[in-house]
Amino acid sequence: MPPEAGRDEQEREEASSASLHWRALEGLYASAPVNQLFRSELHIEREGVSRIVFDVTPESFHAAGAAHGTIYFKMLDDAAFYAANTLVTDRFLLTTSFNLFFSRPINGGRVTAEGRWVSGRRRVLVAEARLIDESGEEVGRGTGTFQRSRIPLSSLEGYNAGLRAVL
Repeated sequence: MPPEAGRDEQEREEASSASLHWRALEGLYASAPVNQLFRSELHIEREGVSRIVFDVTPESFHAAGAAHGTIYFKMLDDAAFYAANTLVTDRFLLTTSFNLFFSRPINGGRVTAEGRWVSGRRRVLVAEARLIDESGEEVGRGTGTFQRSRIPLSSLEGYNAGLRAVL
């Protein structure tokens, strides 16, 4: 077998392993009880990147008729968190800090949170996220730091359910 063929096979196996991890993370997200409060779905298509699509409804509005800040934080934190956790295959990450910027009100509709890993792989990971409304306008952004917890991903039922769904 030519050396290139062995390298191609190894790359395919690594891509397959990464894809399994991403599907397991999607299962973990879907299993979190808090996500029953928010109609949303996580998509991971490559390392260091995540996307959450969610519907902002009047149930999440503050008294002035727009989305409460909890919606911004929840979706920005989740998108950044899952982008970072694509790089960590053995442990659940914890948010250690998160800064966010509100640029426009969300008056309802479908919003997408796009997360992207920025730096770090060992102790602390940095990731950022942005919220895009239905018209394509950025309505918020944030940056977070995340660290490995002592919780093995393999000990979490939602992670394992995500794996079982693709095996």
